[in-house]
Amino acid sequence: MTILLTGATGFMGRRIVDELLLAGEPVRALTRTPATAGLPDGVELFAGDLGQPETIRDALRSVDRMYLVPAAPETSEEVVALARAAGVRRMVVLSGAAADDDAWGARGYLAVERAAERSGLEWTHVRPGEFAGNWLGWAPSVRAERLVRRPYGNAVTQPVHESDVAAVIAATLIREGHAGVTYTFAGPEALTTVEQVGLIGAALGEEVRFEEDDPVQAREQWIRDGYPAVFVDWMFEVWARSAREPAPVNEEWAAVVPRLTGRPARTFAQWAVDHAASFR
Repeated sequence: MTILLTGATGFMGRRIVDELLLAGEPVRALTRTPATAGLPDGVELFAGDLGQPETIRDALRSVDRMYLVPAAPETSEEVVALARAAGVRRMVVLSGAAADDDAWGARGYLAVERAAERSGLEWTHVRPGEFAGNWLGWAPSVRAERLVRRPYGNAVTQPVHESDVAAVIAATLIREGHAGVTYTFAGPEALTTVEQVGLIGAALGEEVRFEEDDPVQAREQWIRDGYPAVFVDWMFEVWARSAREPAPVNEEWAAVVPRLTGRPARTFAQWAVDHAASFR
């Protein structure tokens, strides 16, 4: 039976495609624009939009397992109902480590999780912590000035490589024994913002400087850039708290990637090397 991937052409989805193909699994990709998907040969392409559930009916035919991204929380109940009616047996939901937080949950993760839980299908929630890939948003300033300006340079996070997230998702889609389980996880190291900037510089073989931004001014700029105020306030408070009270590595979270994939989790230094071209 086939695995259907929603969000298959995105930053995460493309990596899940590679993991599943490497494992010899039949993969079907749902995308709004099949003509520009650029996916490997052997992947079935179907046009559809999670925000318009009626458009995904054809993609659900003969599907046994499904990966669901929280792209359209408002239609998640209908999407899941269609999946069940089509014969889907297992659903893996991409969520986030802070999904239970009011500010973060409002972004829709909980709505999609709850729809899967009420469906009667086998469900698994994958809740990664901070993506190392968030650093790509700073690539323009690193390229232009070899500089990162951000508040809370001493904030500690445990970034996870997107390829490890993809491997965890693939494992829960392919193997049995994950029904009814929520996997909350992170990368293998607790690093300050300044340390992460240093590792990006090391990957480039050049110094990348860090400048502490004023939190008040930074908040205003983030909101001008389009981030919702509720999210900015939540994010800045998380950073401020971790800068005041740095936490050690969450070993329980760090153990998930090795346990599910059978190999060590990738470090932030490896992530920086993998993405050096984006910063160069």
